[in-house]
Amino acid sequence: MTRLVIAGGGLAGCLTALALAKRRLEIEVLLIEQGEAFGGNHTWSFFDTDVADEDRWVLDGIGSHHWTDHELRFPSRHRSIDIGYNSIRSVALDEAMRKAFRPKQALLRRRIQAVSPTAVMLEGGDAIEADAVIDARGPSTTPGLDLGWQKFVGLTCRFCTPHGVTKPVIMDATVEQLDGYRFIYQLPVSATELLIEDTYYSLSPVLDDDALCGRIGVIAWEVGGSHEVVAEERGVLPVVLSGEVASLWRGEAVPRIGVRGGFFHPTTSYSLPDAVRNASLLARQTDFTPDALHALFRARAEQLWRDRSFFRLLNRMLFRAAEPDEAYRVLEHFYRLPRSVVARFYSAQLTAIDKLRVLSGSPPVPITRALGALWSSAA
Repeated sequence: MTRLVIAGGGLAGCLTALALAKRRLEIEVLLIEQGEAFGGNHTWSFFDTDVADEDRWVLDGIGSHHWTDHELRFPSRHRSIDIGYNSIRSVALDEAMRKAFRPKQALLRRRIQAVSPTAVMLEGGDAIEADAVIDARGPSTTPGLDLGWQKFVGLTCRFCTPHGVTKPVIMDATVEQLDGYRFIYQLPVSATELLIEDTYYSLSPVLDDDALCGRIGVIAWEVGGSHEVVAEERGVLPVVLSGEVASLWRGEAVPRIGVRGGFFHPTTSYSLPDAVRNASLLARQTDFTPDALHALFRARAEQLWRDRSFFRLLNRMLFRAAEPDEAYRVLEHFYRLPRSVVARFYSAQLTAIDKLRVLSGSPPVPITRALGALWSSAA
C-alpha cells in the first residue's frame, strides 16, 4: 500500500485528503496540521461556474451555503448577477475531516519543522516517513514576485432582528476609499447572522485590526442595529503583479498545492476552485512517486501561470495605474460586461475576445498611467 503524507490541514490539504479517501482507498493517507482544528478560521467561497460538474464530488459531504445570485455596488453601477454563489466555513471542513478520518490518520497540534520528498520532520525531532509527501502548508516567502495584497478583517454579527440582506454582496465600493481599493463584503449566513468583511487591495500588507473592526461595527449598526460579534476572521493574501511561478518552486523537490504552489485566482485570490481541481486530478493518478507528483503539480502551476497572465496585467492596472482613491473605477468599468464574460473572469478562463472587451471603452484610469502599467514588468 502506498503511504502519502500531506503536510498542512488547510483547505487544499483537507480537500486532497478527502478526495483520496473517497476515490482511492488503496492509498494510505496521513494529514498533519499544526492548528487546533482543520481549516483554521476561514470562509471560502466560489461561484457556480468556478467548479466543473465532474469535480463537484470533491465537495460532497462538506456543509455549505448556496445563493442563486449575488450583488455588486459601485458609485456609478449597482448590479445583481444571476451566477450562483457558495460558501464553506472552516467549521464545516473540520467536521467533514473528523467524520472521514480516525485521529491517527489526521493529526492536529503537530508543528512541522521541515519536509522532504519522503519524510516530514516534526518539531521535537520526530520524523514521519512516507512513499511521498505533498506540501500544503499555506503561503511561503515569495522572492522574485512583485506583490500587492488583499487584506481583510471579517466579523460575523448576530442581530436581534432580521438584517434584511438576502444575497451576498460581493463588493460594495460605495464606502470611503482608504489604503487602496476598499470594499465591504456581506455574506448572509442566516436571517439574523451576517458576515461583514472590510477588504483592501493595497500595496502594504499591514493590517490594522482595531481600525477595521471599528469600521465594521459602524456598518453593522447601519445594516441591522443592535448585534453581537460571534466570530472573527482575518487574512492577508498575495495579489501577484508580475514575476514567475518558478519563484515558488525553485529549489523545492516536494510537490506543492494550494497557495504555496501558486494555485489561486490572480485577481480575486479565491483558492477553492484550484484546490478542488487539484484534488480531483490527484485522485486520478496512477504514479504516486515523489518525482511524478512534483512534475505533475509544477507543470500544472506553470501552465496556469501562463494562461492567467492577463489577470496580472489587470492587477497592475488596479494597483499601479489608478490613484488609490480612484482604483475602484477599474472594476466598476469591468462590471459593465455581460454575464458570460463575468463568469469566465471568475473562473479565470477569459477568451481572447473577452480580454479585448475588458480593455475596450473609455479607460477608467489616465491613459499614460494605463500604458505604463500595461508594459511594466509584464511577466
